Amino acid sequence: MAAVSSVMSLSPATGLSKKSSLNQFLVPSYVPTLNRNANFRVSSTAESSSAAPPKSFPLKPKVSTDFGDILAFSGPGPERINGRLAMIGFVAAIGVELANGQDLFAQIQSGGIPWFIGTSVLLSAASLIPLLKGVRAESKSNGVMTSDAELWNGRFAMLGLVALAFTEYVKGGALV
Repeated sequence: MAAVSSVMSLSPATGLSKKSSLNQFLVPSYVPTLNRNANFRVSSTAESSSAAPPKSFPLKPKVSTDFGDILAFSGPGPERINGRLAMIGFVAAIGVELANGQDLFAQIQSGGIPWFIGTSVLLSAASLIPLLKGVRAESKSNGVMTSDAELWNGRFAMLGLVALAFTEYVKGGALV
């Protein structure tokens, strides 16, 4: 401990003139803390005092709740809804293949269309209701379950469904 205090006493923060090559890497023993929530107002002395007060900027950008904006090509709805449908569809397709041995095309031919339409309507409505109220998935993200993880899982599920359908078409039967 004495060696550390003697080295610290020679640091540039103490103002002593004796320097070594080690001193440039040392941190001073006292570092003042700054209040991060302090409010400061900066003004210039060159400006006149009759200037208008500064404009306040909103902290959160206002999100559009217009149906057209939500379902626009670059809006928050399409990729998220399609990704959620693909995640459910991929798990359901693999589950039915494991249970019955039917490939994806046989599942669609044997009554899969009504299930697809019902699931699509239900998940689309469940995804659109929060968006129309102004709630975004990014505001509910925390920990491992983030909105980015959901988007990536949805993208991989979309690719997985296409790959499953293509592989079963080429193979001529169920993948599993």
